[in-house]
Amino acid sequence: MRALMLTAEWDPRPDYPLSDWEKETGKAITGSSIWRHPRLEVVERPMPSVGPDQVLIRVRACGVCGSDMHFYETDEEGYILYPGLTKFPVVLGHEFAGEVVEVGSEVTDLKVGDMVTCEEMIWCGHCTPCRNGFPNHCVNLEEIGFTIDGAFAEYIAIGAKYCWKVNSYLERFGDEEKAYEAAALTEPTCVSYNAIFERAGGFRPGHYVSIFGAGPIGLAAIGLAEAAGAGLIVAFEISPQRRELAKRVGADYVYDPREVTPHEVLMELSQGEGFDFHVEAAGVPHLTVPEMEKSLAINGKIVQIGRAAQRVPMYLETLQVRRSQVFGAQGHSGHGTFPNVIRLVASGRLDLTPIITARYSLEETVHAIAQSTERRDGKIMVKPGYQPPEPSEKVEQARPVSVPAS
Repeated sequence: MRALMLTAEWDPRPDYPLSDWEKETGKAITGSSIWRHPRLEVVERPMPSVGPDQVLIRVRACGVCGSDMHFYETDEEGYILYPGLTKFPVVLGHEFAGEVVEVGSEVTDLKVGDMVTCEEMIWCGHCTPCRNGFPNHCVNLEEIGFTIDGAFAEYIAIGAKYCWKVNSYLERFGDEEKAYEAAALTEPTCVSYNAIFERAGGFRPGHYVSIFGAGPIGLAAIGLAEAAGAGLIVAFEISPQRRELAKRVGADYVYDPREVTPHEVLMELSQGEGFDFHVEAAGVPHLTVPEMEKSLAINGKIVQIGRAAQRVPMYLETLQVRRSQVFGAQGHSGHGTFPNVIRLVASGRLDLTPIITARYSLEETVHAIAQSTERRDGKIMVKPGYQPPEPSEKVEQARPVSVPAS
């Protein structure tokens, strides 16, 4: 089968304290400090075998994530930009949906022909965090497209317990291709759902919500805020294309944060009372959190989704005086998150398909990832067998980008 393979050199930075666990497992805890000179290439791979508790899925759609972009981009010394758990070589891709074509001998809840989407976090179910109900913090975590082979491929084998049926999408959208595309948006939408409703406890209908960053995670947060009955939704985004997408999925007001002072806008719109719920999906908390802090309503909340390995200045007196809280969020598993998002989409209360702005064939996956570095698209989809309107230029090698010093 054909698949997008990422290879890179294991070359820890001179000042990076390599742990014994990293040496033993070959996994990098902080990928951007270990993996150098990445190369992405569509290659021929063996067909995955199916274990007793697994299913084989024919991939129908797989979205390009910001992490895929950070594997493609490098700093001036050739290190990848993704700072998280990684092990290469690996087949990339984790936001996907497809058709079950084979089931293992022990699988009873899925059958051939089922439409499914899948979790990206392969939690063990045995460690203390998993047993305590925190699968997103599994200490034995594997991740599809990060440490084990992912879904920028024709087929993927995965444990049945990580799969969720989306057969209802076919009736909802009336078109198989669109149903699979909608299903491939489930994983990133669940990241936002987990952050807003599970980690931060959600908000009451009528509350005012701000979203900083209108990439795919931020756009999903906007759609979810509208579905949950937010009284006012305000987004901040520097990309004009993404600002338009934010309006399409439910934002009442959208601003370029370079042209306004966000906290002043939020205080004016709330008539001085502040916003009840703030979502950081931009990954620049040193810029966004101070603006949120200055526009917190009494009992207001801030939830951090965007990843940024840096410290953020906060005036804790504000949290005390405003009776406010800050929450950190990671992952998407457990807590009914996947089935709840699937129900919202199947019911018609949530439709994020307007954020899909480009489609590519599997052979053009590197080009799709390269386009994502322009940071103007909503969600780019890779679809095995997709025939683009016209040929696109192939890009085979990762390219360096300018990265400011932290």
